[in-house]
Amino acid sequence: MLRLLTVAFVLALPCLAFADAPPEPADMKPIFNGKDLSGWDGDPTMWSVKDGVIHGQTTPENAAKGNTFLIWKDGTTKDFELRLSFRCNADNNSGIQYRSKHITDASAKNAWVVRGYQHEIRNENTFPNVSGFIYDEGGKRQRICNVGEQVVWEPDGKKVIKSDLISQEDFNKLMKIDDWNDVVIIAKGNHIQHFLNGKQLIDFTDNEPNLTLLDGILAVQLHAGKPMWTEFKNIRFKELK
Repeated sequence: MLRLLTVAFVLALPCLAFADAPPEPADMKPIFNGKDLSGWDGDPTMWSVKDGVIHGQTTPENAAKGNTFLIWKDGTTKDFELRLSFRCNADNNSGIQYRSKHITDASAKNAWVVRGYQHEIRNENTFPNVSGFIYDEGGKRQRICNVGEQVVWEPDGKKVIKSDLISQEDFNKLMKIDDWNDVVIIAKGNHIQHFLNGKQLIDFTDNEPNLTLLDGILAVQLHAGKPMWTEFKNIRFKELK
């Protein structure tokens, strides 16, 4: 009976293709004041506010010891809508963590390690290494849902319902290399959607009972490895009741 119900659910999923992001609600709440990092916590040698935006940077002299994050301290991401703008350089990648966990045990390489769902950020436009896919930061599933996919993750693994929500050609027109890009993330229960510059990139439903994340913290990433910088601005949040 469970298998029949699962098949029925998959068949009932909407047929999606390059959908528009919903209009922004009037009651979105700014969670970055554009002046300082009040309400956020991260390595002060790597994170700062410059010209009204959050600026994270590593250098050869000040390298990250493992991936490190700037963590929002004034709320959690259960059912929510998040909107922000990002840009970064091309030598590394960044990300937006949500429904995630701050790791403080002996396995953490620094004081700001975060694990959970990640909206990938890259300054690239060639599939599959582009902004917008869901990565399992610190977990075992790695790329949970790639850009262009509608995915249901069942207890026995990933089921791709559609893989053409957006084409390579359309993504190339959408992604602004070396410039600001707008992100929308909407999560309701076990259903998650990502949008870039007004268009839908992914549609993900997590039916894995032992791995589904339904609440947790919000954070942004500086990646270990090559020196990099990343920036974020206009961060707005709404809890969905």
